[in-house]
Amino acid sequence: MKIYHLRTELWLPQPRSEIFKFFADPSNLERLTPGWLRFEIIAEVLPIMRAGARLEYRLRVHGVPIKWRSEISVWNPPHRFVDRQTKGPYQFWEHEHSFFEQEGGTLVNDNVQYSVFGGTLVNRFFVAPDLDRIFKYRHSALKRIFKPAG
Repeated sequence: MKIYHLRTELWLPQPRSEIFKFFADPSNLERLTPGWLRFEIIAEVLPIMRAGARLEYRLRVHGVPIKWRSEISVWNPPHRFVDRQTKGPYQFWEHEHSFFEQEGGTLVNDNVQYSVFGGTLVNRFFVAPDLDRIFKYRHSALKRIFKPAG
């Protein structure tokens, strides 16, 4: 199984505690997901985010309906957390969210490791471009939500 990597970072002008609190609320996932995915949380097994919390979503990728289940495997507020796909479109998906205090704000790092059915060609022509669009949208949404006051 070939593992691909996606790494992004974004600096936001608010304190780490505020940024982490936003990410710790699963209802904010929809705000960070492009509308074309038609993302919707359909179940939260544990309503409080912590290691072992599980979430189930419904979305559409290129018009195809998909159910996705994930579990929080690491929970270390306000520094980091990791979600892993337990059921969904990937052979493997692990997304580490890290938060660092930097220059009076917060540096948000995303480190995603994933594997796709269909290998390199499917990743190059479908999955990687979609992930790039999704994370660009996510960064744009975060900049809008956490724009400096004034």
